[in-house]
Amino acid sequence: MKSVAIKDVKKLEIKEIEEPISEPGKIIIEVKSNGICGSDIHNWEMGAPLGLVMGHEFAGTVIDNGNSENFKVGDRVTALPISPCGKCEACEYGNVQFCPSTWTHAVGLSLENPGGLTSKISVREDMVVKVPDNVSCEEASMVEPAAVGLHAIHLADIKVGDKVLVVGGGIIGLMSALFAKKEGASFVALSETNESRGKKAVELSVADEWYDAKDENIVPKLLDITSGGFDVIIECCGNAPAVSSALTLVKPGGKVILVGVSPVPITIPTVLQVMKELTVIGSIAYTKDEFKTCLELLESKQLDVKKFISKTIGLEEVQDAFVELTNGVTDSIKILVDPSK
Repeated sequence: MKSVAIKDVKKLEIKEIEEPISEPGKIIIEVKSNGICGSDIHNWEMGAPLGLVMGHEFAGTVIDNGNSENFKVGDRVTALPISPCGKCEACEYGNVQFCPSTWTHAVGLSLENPGGLTSKISVREDMVVKVPDNVSCEEASMVEPAAVGLHAIHLADIKVGDKVLVVGGGIIGLMSALFAKKEGASFVALSETNESRGKKAVELSVADEWYDAKDENIVPKLLDITSGGFDVIIECCGNAPAVSSALTLVKPGGKVILVGVSPVPITIPTVLQVMKELTVIGSIAYTKDEFKTCLELLESKQLDVKKFISKTIGLEEVQDAFVELTNGVTDSIKILVDPSK
């Protein structure tokens, strides 16, 4: 079957791979929708691992239920792409996101488990979740990034009236901003280098204001607007300038949530963390309950993710989509892939 795989630095290729084999405990899903994620872009930029078929934000239809009693052929489903062991302390307490095995065999993140940039994928039954009748596959493929944002906001423990800055206007940043508003933040600002994305965040009513991260006066400007700094900053880029700005712009005693991931070591001014007695927390993925909560919010129409979907493309267009998402000027937020197109 046709797939899109990493061939080289910033280069993907259309490649034939074997179809998944029916196994007990595994659900084979025909992919209807798959989102392109920021971590996919990191892999694309590095050109590694070679041959990886990415795609961990997906939804589709069950075509083989692996003798399951919980799922039948024809069910519409999505899934957590991770591979927790289910036995360690982290798993026992529901924190599957930092189980040592979580990413080892993850769908779309490991070579042996191709992701949604192909037509059929095999997923562990215990990670699969049914999609409600009133939720489209396109919406369901957005549950994964929504859950990342929700987890970050849960860690931030935002209080009613807090001033919040989100650094980075990709889908994770926008979902974090959306949930920050739901938690009662009185002012949600967004800093972003891409003017088109910054303006779009305000147009979509996700952020109250956006600020150009390239502006040399952004620090004094935001410190003045907030009378000394933000209560909470959600950092969604992972590079040194972004993390440094977060440590600079949070108020003394404030909280910084690090959601962005850098594939290489970065240098940051930890003296600010010490002198301001900041709480700095890393945020990785989500719990199983948070994933299900986002699906429930979609079902009850308390969460609108359709406004973040820029377009849906076929496998032949994926390389161009990665180029577009990294050009620094596009206002596209989430590009979905339908392998059948």
